[in-house]
Amino acid sequence: MKTILLLYVFSFSVAIAFAQKQTFDLASYTPPKDSTGKRWKKEVTETITSFTITNKKNNSWCRIAIVKSTISKGSIEKDFESEWQELIVKNFTPKDAPQPVEVQEKTGWKIKTGVAKFIFNKMDAIAMLTTMSGYERCVSIISTTNNQEYLKNITDFLSSVEVIKPGKLPDNKVVIKEGLQQPLTNSKGFAFTTTNFDDGWASSAKEDWVEVTRGNIKVLLHYPKDGTIFPADPAPLTSAAWNILVTPRYSKLNGFGTTTITSYDRPYLGFGYATDNASGKKNYIVLFHKGQTGWLEVITSDKNSFIQQFKFDPESLRWDSETDLLNPLIAMFNYNRFAVAASDFTGRWSSDFTGIQQLYNVYTGQYAGMNINQSNEEFNFKADNNYDWKLLAVNGIVGSIKASQVKSSGNFTTPNNWQVKFSMIENKAKTYHAFWSCIKDARVLNLLDADSPGSGIYTRYGKAK
Repeated sequence: MKTILLLYVFSFSVAIAFAQKQTFDLASYTPPKDSTGKRWKKEVTETITSFTITNKKNNSWCRIAIVKSTISKGSIEKDFESEWQELIVKNFTPKDAPQPVEVQEKTGWKIKTGVAKFIFNKMDAIAMLTTMSGYERCVSIISTTNNQEYLKNITDFLSSVEVIKPGKLPDNKVVIKEGLQQPLTNSKGFAFTTTNFDDGWASSAKEDWVEVTRGNIKVLLHYPKDGTIFPADPAPLTSAAWNILVTPRYSKLNGFGTTTITSYDRPYLGFGYATDNASGKKNYIVLFHKGQTGWLEVITSDKNSFIQQFKFDPESLRWDSETDLLNPLIAMFNYNRFAVAASDFTGRWSSDFTGIQQLYNVYTGQYAGMNINQSNEEFNFKADNNYDWKLLAVNGIVGSIKASQVKSSGNFTTPNNWQVKFSMIENKAKTYHAFWSCIKDARVLNLLDADSPGSGIYTRYGKAK
């Protein structure tokens, strides 16, 4: 058995970058198939997607499992050794050290495989670990079986695997490693509830906010809430928002203060030390709001930690301070981004736009009428990845308004975790950059034409009733 296994492992390392069907974390793959017609049972957890098959006639079985990626230890040798001890030794207690295959390299990923025997239910079995290291991440696939008849299934599966390369989203504000998400298919119908960004920040969708963390710093992107936005000077508005968003989770507030900078969309900042009710730890908290962004809460151990991360002291801001000081804080709102999966697109998603221009004669100053531009764009996602699309546009001077409508239907796919491709939009296929952003108990779909990104501003779509 050992000789056959080593041959198949080599073929996998050569063929790693081929077919793409389904995706889990960083790995795209074709699900295993069996020539006998038996079905492989698929199971998905937060950290593993696995496929299992059994044959009761001869008591044979096979299991293939993709493990959620982790941070690389710095080399393929260190990653493989760590994964072998954690995934193979602890679970299967093999008799001997792994029989390794020469390290291969494909598209920036180094690949190492090891095979060892173990005993399961008093029968000989083999455990096989394939570890891929690259782009500061480590991906592993575990294959176990007690019968050589499944070697071809394992070979075919591994040959279909494509490890997704990190890439940039088109707006260049936040760089995301594509595929570094945690799939939770039971999370209100959406496949991804976490995103790992390549600058070290990680986002997680929570009930009342998006939680963004890096090291010991935590940032809460609060969802809109009644009573936290109303016309007011900085002190009363910030205090009201603090009492609603922060106070229920803290006690023993010290050094509380508010400040602002005079600008057309003036920012609101509140700050102070408070004790976390859950942990009993004293934290330095900054609450921030600007323009249409909503409220953001930064939680650090002390003020110096905040200053080191965001490059300014909130307590030193004055009415005439430079607004550019706040850019590191404003950038945090860009981390409300989550990957898309084909299973997410169900129902009708629409986007509305209205623009009104009041017209005046440049010579007389007299009123010359009103120009209206309105549009409604809608995607209706149906079964089997089919969709209907329509765009209704209304524009013109009041009293002489014209309406037009275009429609398309077709099939959609998700080439990767950050794009959706439509077979027909206005007489041609179109690919859009895509991501979900979270609000309370809902998601917002963000799309940007990949071929014509323009200013990089995404169109936002809400779920239609």
